[in-house]
Formats: sequence, C-alpha cells, structure tokens
Amino acid sequence: MTTEVAFPGRARVGEGPVWDAETGRLHWVDIPAGHIHTGDPVTGRTSSLALPTHIGAAVPRRGGGFVAATAEGFASVGTDGTMTVRRAILPDGERMNDAKCDRHGRFWAGSTTMDFQRGKGALHVLMPDWTSRVVLDGLALPNGLGWSPDGHVFYLADSVAGEIYAFDAEPEGIGISRRRTLFRMPAHAGLPDGLTVDAAECLWVAIWGGDRVVRISPDGDLLGELPLPVHQPSSCAFGGPGLDVLYVTSAREGLELADDDPAGSVFAVDGMGAVGLPSTAFAG
Repeated sequence: MTTEVAFPGRARVGEGPVWDAETGRLHWVDIPAGHIHTGDPVTGRTSSLALPTHIGAAVPRRGGGFVAATAEGFASVGTDGTMTVRRAILPDGERMNDAKCDRHGRFWAGSTTMDFQRGKGALHVLMPDWTSRVVLDGLALPNGLGWSPDGHVFYLADSVAGEIYAFDAEPEGIGISRRRTLFRMPAHAGLPDGLTVDAAECLWVAIWGGDRVVRISPDGDLLGELPLPVHQPSSCAFGGPGLDVLYVTSAREGLELADDDPAGSVFAVDGMGAVGLPSTAFAG
C-alpha cells in the first residue's frame, strides 16, 4: 500500500471529492474559499473555478457543469464558473455542507449553522426538477453520506455528535427510516467527517483531527485504520479506472503549520485491495 500527494494544495477546508469516470478526473472543493477544483491524475494538473460563496460540495451535471451545495442552498455552475442560485432555501447564518448524488441523480446535502448548533442541521434532497425537500432534521453537522451497493441502506455522519448513522432506504425513492447508530467515535479520537462506501459495503471514513481514515464494516465493526500525514483529513472517494485508488482531501483551517506541510492537499492511497462504487451525475 502506498500513500502519496496526488494534488498538492493549501485548501483551508478541502472536501467533497468525487470521481468523474467520464473524464477520468477528480473534483473537490474548498468550502470557505468557494473553489471547485478539478485534477487530472495522469498529468497531475489542476484547474479551479472560484465562486462568490461558501460551497460544501459540487457534483457534475449530466448536461455539463456542476450542481453545488452553497451558503444559499443549491446552485448550478457552468464550466466557466458562472453560478446561478436555483434554490435559495437557507437563512443567513446557515450553509450547505457535504453532499452527494444517489444512483438516480438526486442530490442529497446536509445543512448546518455557521457555529454548528445542535438540532439546527438538516438533510435535504434536491430533485432533478430543482425542487427540494427536507428528509431529516434535528442534526448538528451532517457530513459524510453514502449508500450500500444495493441502495437499501443509507449512511450519514453527524460530526458534532461523533456518530455515524444507518437508515433503511427506499432504492427508488427518498424515504429513509429506522435510524440507528452504526458507529460512535470516542471524543478524544477525532470527528467522523466525509465518507465513502466500497463494493463490499464497508465504509471508509475520514477522521477530522485524527490523522487517519478508518474502515468500518456494515455491522459497525472497526476493521482497520489508514494513517495519513495530516491532522485533518476531511473526506474520501474511490477513483481511478478501476475505482481502486482512495483519494483523501484535507484541511489547513485552524492549524499553525509550516509552509511545506502537506495539509490542504489531496492524497492518493493505492494497493488496499478495496474497490469503490461508481458515482452518479446530477440528473437536473
């Protein structure tokens, strides 16, 4: 197994990695900077779009460009960086955080307050017709999202609570039910942040403040830990032609670091023997 810097950077809060199989590139964001980054693993080159807002995550649209979870709600972003807010649903003092598309191209996003108040966060679903609805409330900092390979289980982390939840899910619809705590992170061990699910239905979870990514079974057992050379890994996603490379974003926010510290870069971990699930573009 090897870990290397795939895309050097100084992101304040790198987040939301998503592999675009159509282009063979990785997309990710820097939340407070309002940047959408795109990296080519073959050349190592990156390009960026700068938006005038916080951006929790961005996912490619089937028609081109991106759908973005922003401080306002939901926006479309052109390949030239032009942003149009399509659903302004959040009040001042709140923003969208992590977000991901399900297999039908619906965009699921968690919202939070700027100071991460308990009970004020919610889970939203943006439909392809750009209508949205709240499917879960009473959260604090909804973060990593994912689904089991068959779509019957939905996973969600609440970083402030230090917990990862599992729900029964409707593969064809947006109903989730029977919430249970799958895994609870000890308070001293860091916070569960972004996550991805592999083809064996195991979860890979970035541990903010914990210097590592952990692998958790669908029964909630800790299967292993992947150490990283940064204190704040923030999220992860499988990519590469075989979906067998784990890309991990990271953050510099709140840390006193040397200029050459790799925090804020995107890392690639290869040779783990795990394979991820393909991502889906937003259908709107």
